[in-house]
Amino acid sequence: QAPLVESGGGSVQAGGSLRLSCPASDDYYRDRCLGWFRQAPGKEREGVACVNTDGYTKYADSVKDRFTISKDSTNNTLYLQMNSLKHEDTAVYYCAAAWSQACPGDGLRSRGYIRWGQGTQVTVSS
Repeated sequence: QAPLVESGGGSVQAGGSLRLSCPASDDYYRDRCLGWFRQAPGKEREGVACVNTDGYTKYADSVKDRFTISKDSTNNTLYLQMNSLKHEDTAVYYCAAAWSQACPGDGLRSRGYIRWGQGTQVTVSS
């Protein structure tokens, strides 16, 4: 299967918006839960949001009501729309595919995600 490649990162001021993309068009990814994770300097990687093959979504409390995860049904591109960005959202963001249709565990833990992109940097200045 093709590797996951994130795009759309960049630098933005607090309160701004960015949209991350991650093409996942291979059939392999169409039958998998997909998620977004992030890792800030000196911190552990944390789950941001996930979506299973039925369209059920889950968000970390820290991004709820600000971020939206979605998939384009025609090409299975995964998106993360990030609004009202805060300085603490600064991190490298990764898309990932789980081994199953259902998101593993609570969906926001790295365990169970077996394919990872290389990450895209998001920097939010305060």
